[in-house]
Formats: sequence, structure tokens, C-alpha cells
Amino acid sequence: MLKYREKLLEDIHEVPEEMIPELYKIVHLLRTEFLPKLKKTKKRGSLKGIWKGSQIDNILFIQAKESLFPYEYKGIE
Repeated sequence: MLKYREKLLEDIHEVPEEMIPELYKIVHLLRTEFLPKLKKTKKRGSLKGIWKGSQIDNILFIQAKESLFPYEYKGIE
């Protein structure tokens, strides 16, 4: 693997300076989009059922909506 890395670096050093930005874009796309991810991300647990059996008072629901969408509740009071 090191052999290929060294060859790649040699080739990069031979690229004209004005082409380096385009070469960077290509290498960056290869690394981020096309190569498989080396790190596996942990799966986030499900929150399904977390509110099961809970009861929410209607007044609390209205207050929450008013705090999130104050423009819809202007002048109602």
C-alpha cells in the first residue's frame, strides 16, 4: 500500500501548479463520495414508544405552539 501512496505523491509533484486545485477537487470527491467509509458510525437508537402512555395537557400543547410560532398567535389574547 505504501508503494502506491509513494507513486501517487510522485505523480502529484509532477502536476503543474495551475492544475493543483482541479486535482484536489477530484481527489477530495474520490475520498468523500466514492470510497467506502472507513469508520463505521454507531447507529442511533430508536425513540419509538418513548411517549407511550403519556398524556399531555392541551394547555401545555397550546403554550408550546405559541412559543414556537408566535406570529400565528399575535393578537389572539
